[in-house]
Amino acid sequence: MELPFTAEQFYFIFREYNETVWPAQVLLLGLALAASVLLLVPRHWSSVWISIILAVLWGWMAIAYHIAFFSRINPAAYAFSALSLVGALVFLWQGVVRRRLKFTSVGGGRAMIGALFIIFALVAYPAWSAYAGHAYPSVPTFGLPCPTTMFTIGILAFAVSPYPRSPLVVPIVWCVIGTQAALLLGMQPDLVLIVVGVAGAFLFMRSRTTIVSTSAI
Repeated sequence: MELPFTAEQFYFIFREYNETVWPAQVLLLGLALAASVLLLVPRHWSSVWISIILAVLWGWMAIAYHIAFFSRINPAAYAFSALSLVGALVFLWQGVVRRRLKFTSVGGGRAMIGALFIIFALVAYPAWSAYAGHAYPSVPTFGLPCPTTMFTIGILAFAVSPYPRSPLVVPIVWCVIGTQAALLLGMQPDLVLIVVGVAGAFLFMRSRTTIVSTSAI
């Protein structure tokens, strides 16, 4: 598979994005931390706000990155933007309108994996990127596709069963897209998307099993 842009152009887009939108990265990171706190210190409205935060992150990605910047070097950015917007709308529909997304910090295997993905997206991802030689601002910051995808599936690992499968679809699809880019462009931290995608697929299938077994389709 041949990409319509070079690795140098790809990293230059990150630089342009980061320099243009600053300090939005801090605000996006703040939203991620807020969602994490809402998991640890739940309130009766916590799940709704977590869903809103996830919708904002995917909506931001669609417009502020794919349309405004990535489309300059890749026509497929418009399709990626549409995909991200669908993801944002799904979180609004399932988590805010229908209130079918509930999150809990109760321990267990899923919660442990989810916590690891969240920590990786917020802490280890930027550290690994810097170690790999991609220093700020020429690096994907939080709010861009790959770290946001990891964070999203990490949050969804805390979803209370039975949960809808639809919020997992776009993040899983992006794991496939991001893994291809990681292999072609040598973005080492993004290779973790392989593991994240497998975990997302497990959550997807587990949701189906749980819903069928409880007759709550």
